[in-house]
Amino acid sequence: QVQLVESGGGSVHTGGSLRLSCAASGRTFSSYAMGWFRQAPGKEREIVAAITWSGDSTYYADSVKGRFTISRDNAKNAVYLQANSLKPEDTAEYYCAADPNYSTIAAGTSSYWGQGTQVTVSS
Repeated sequence: QVQLVESGGGSVHTGGSLRLSCAASGRTFSSYAMGWFRQAPGKEREIVAAITWSGDSTYYADSVKGRFTISRDNAKNAVYLQANSLKPEDTAEYYCAADPNYSTIAAGTSSYWGQGTQVTVSS
C-alpha cells in the first residue's frame, strides 16, 4: 500500500513556475514507479510525466517536454514536478500516482493515486 499527498499547486501567470511535491508513505516507496497526471475540466485525465523507481528513466508528454521536469528522492519518499514556462492550457488538477510497473504509468494508468492539487495559469 502506498498513500500519496500532493502539495505545491497554486495560481500563476503565463510564464510562471511551480514546483509540485508528492509525499508518499510506505516502506516500499523506492520500488514504485511514479507519475504525474492532470485533468482539466471537461477533459480526460492525461499523463504528464513518469519516472522509474531508480530515476534512471523518465517520460514526458509532448505538451510539457522541455518545460516540466520530474524527479524523485527515495530517501525522503518524495517525487517532484518542476513546471516552468506555464501556459493557460496547463491549468488542471494535478495528481501524483504510484505503480510497481513503470510501463503501467507510461501507458496512462496507475494503482495508487493522490487527492490532487490545483494548478491555475492565467494569461
